[in-house]
Amino acid sequence: MNISFTNAAKAKLKEILEMNENRYIKLKYDTDGCGCVMSGVTVLWLVKDLDEDDMKIDTNFVPVYVERSKLVFLDDELQIDYHGQRQIFMLKSPMQIYNPRMSCIVK
Repeated sequence: MNISFTNAAKAKLKEILEMNENRYIKLKYDTDGCGCVMSGVTVLWLVKDLDEDDMKIDTNFVPVYVERSKLVFLDDELQIDYHGQRQIFMLKSPMQIYNPRMSCIVK
């Protein structure tokens, strides 16, 4: 799996990480309240601790952690972008847009 960040996403995340030191970036496939594991939503989490199922993905910025059990729901090539006017992140691949309004949540 390859995850890359746009320059806009790197700048915004750098700002967020400076305010929340000693956190890992986790690309969470969140299924809470979705009714079915097939209906999950991708979200960026900043976490203090990692779970046993988390897998480290090296990127062009900082490592991102993804749950091994959720890799099946993601394409091999992913890009994380940031839109300053709307103040939102976006997760996309060459094949689809996973979340055009992706949140970044400090846990």
